[in-house]
Amino acid sequence: MTKRDLHFLSISELSRLFRTRKLSPVELTKHFLERIERLNSELNAYLTVTPELALAQARKAEAELCAPRAGKSRRDRGPLHGIPVSLKDNVHTAGIRTTAGAKFLKEFVPEKDSEIVARLKAAGAIILGKTNLHEFAYGVTNNNPHYGPTRNPWDSARIPGGSSGGAAAAVSAGLCVAAMGTDTGGSIRIPASLCGIVGFKPTLNRVSVDGIVPLSPTLDCVGPLARSVEDAALLLEAVFEHHKGEAPLLTERSSRRKNKFTLGIPKEFFFDVLSAEVQDSFESTQKILCKRGFAIKEISIPLLQETEKAGNDIAWAEATRYHQKMGWFPKHSAEYGEDVRARLEIGTRVPATTYLEAMELREKFIAQFHSALAGANVDALVVPTTPISAPLIGEESTTISGKDHATRALLLRLNRPANLAGIPAVSIPCDLSASRLPLGLQLIGANSSEFLLISIGRVLDDLIPSIGHPADA
Repeated sequence: MTKRDLHFLSISELSRLFRTRKLSPVELTKHFLERIERLNSELNAYLTVTPELALAQARKAEAELCAPRAGKSRRDRGPLHGIPVSLKDNVHTAGIRTTAGAKFLKEFVPEKDSEIVARLKAAGAIILGKTNLHEFAYGVTNNNPHYGPTRNPWDSARIPGGSSGGAAAAVSAGLCVAAMGTDTGGSIRIPASLCGIVGFKPTLNRVSVDGIVPLSPTLDCVGPLARSVEDAALLLEAVFEHHKGEAPLLTERSSRRKNKFTLGIPKEFFFDVLSAEVQDSFESTQKILCKRGFAIKEISIPLLQETEKAGNDIAWAEATRYHQKMGWFPKHSAEYGEDVRARLEIGTRVPATTYLEAMELREKFIAQFHSALAGANVDALVVPTTPISAPLIGEESTTISGKDHATRALLLRLNRPANLAGIPAVSIPCDLSASRLPLGLQLIGANSSEFLLISIGRVLDDLIPSIGHPADA
């Protein structure tokens, strides 16, 4: 086994190596810490690295997993035991600073772990550190004015996407096995797409946001970033709030390699503004799916056209109210980055009637979405994740079909609907552009359809040719 093999192995492969004593959690953790030390200065994926904590957790995992089988100290906590992961830096960690990407929180150290951190620790995961993000998770470029931009491992001149850009870059470059991020308007799926990995946004309230610095409570979700749907599912399982009687997210049923799924393609919205390379890639992928037994149906969800404005109105108002309630805005106005400060100022001008109209539209959209899926008898929607591949750092607009579009709005465009409806969605790498930049395919399901999306996604993992890894990783 070469060192290169280690950082791109799956969770199940690493788990098997631990349990056959061909690799130890300490060896693996040291390998990742060495890679972070060597590569993070260029990528700026991590804001805080926790080598002492990681090695202590790794030694504990090694002692539990490698103790004599009859020994009282032997304990197998499951597939995440001994697996090194990272956390987005808006996730509270006891005794470790949590900046949320903000200048005036650079020394903030929580006293208590967030709920998801407590669950990951209980599952035996090893915390390597905290990843860079767009300030207060309020943007999609990860061009942080206080801690510097995170760079895309596929091309360091380009953004990784955001706001979970540090997490995506770390996974893509092999600086952790998997990561936890947050998603309010696409902040897991956008960087997953631009960095060539899997990003999973679960159903609203199926993963606890307790101890997460919020952006917009109506829209906020926490979820995993990983290199495969299976790895994402394993991480999600550790933090997922199961309802009574629900099966685990990964079972024999979700592992079946059946191809008899029916996917819906919306008539509205998703294909109005796409770059030629994304359009071509989607059509090629659609042909692969049809050849392998998937049924594809066109369906209509008219209210999709109104999701962008409604999502913005809700996020603007709720984000500003939270920052006011915390006493941060406008008190620290001068210490915010220009783009985040501008959005918080917009939030002060959203009338109550506009916010309430957006919430009413949200309820109508949720009902229409589920009615459309049920009426067409489709398992999930299949659409592109982003209309473009990764833009250059600082690139504020992109030309599509002769018209200029704001880069931020483009990246959010195809992701906002799932947040507005509170429904699960997953981005899966499907292709490389002519410039060898990753492109993502998005599955969007009905409320609490994580199990189904994982089943479909695992089939897609097998059917769609791998895009590989960044050249320098």
